[in-house]
Amino acid sequence: MRALRTLEVWKMGVVNYLDALKLQEKLVLDRKSHKRCDTLLSLQHPPTYTVGKRQTVHNLLIPQSELEQIGAELHYTQRGGDITFHGPHQAILYPIISLRDTGLGARKFVEKIESTMIELAGLYGVKACPGKKCETGVWVGERKIGAIGVRISNAITSHGLAFNIDPDLNYFRHIVPCGIADKEVTSLRRETDFDLPTEEIIQEQLVSCFARIFGYDNLIWKEDASISSDKNETE
Repeated sequence: MRALRTLEVWKMGVVNYLDALKLQEKLVLDRKSHKRCDTLLSLQHPPTYTVGKRQTVHNLLIPQSELEQIGAELHYTQRGGDITFHGPHQAILYPIISLRDTGLGARKFVEKIESTMIELAGLYGVKACPGKKCETGVWVGERKIGAIGVRISNAITSHGLAFNIDPDLNYFRHIVPCGIADKEVTSLRRETDFDLPTEEIIQEQLVSCFARIFGYDNLIWKEDASISSDKNETE
């Protein structure tokens, strides 16, 4: 009989990007040393632009000095992918999982991340699909609804996905999203004819899609988790 696969899910609400980044780094170290099981952070960020390890800041279309005027921050990261935007009303999942334990390679991992967002969109009658060659993320026709940027270190993942529920799409006008010019960004709100439930419910549905696609059958939910939760566990 197959052993249950456990995933600890942290429901964190809105978290500052740098705080979430530091938390991921700590959880990655804990996962590498087998101090914790696979963990999934479910959260949103304040308005934030992030640049991947290729440092493609030229795809930011406004001077960095003007970011404060639009209420946004800019951060450089070690994830894959190009520049992207994170903000309110966007569901973010950061999986801290062992690919070695799941038996997945990097490509298959990314494909399952894509499938997670595609399945969620399908719940609301939206037909989404993976991007074409050189187009990362998940798309509805020629419009991008979900972004992917991951980091894998010693077979432990971090960073992850961002699915647009109903963000302010004007923020995307200030960048070349994921380095792909002449493409529109969209949201679930724009694409569906369904009445949407609360964002908390949609984020829980996204977690459920992730768990099903990755084969987790035992979810441990940490409600209202915070950055201090990890500190408390390790003291």
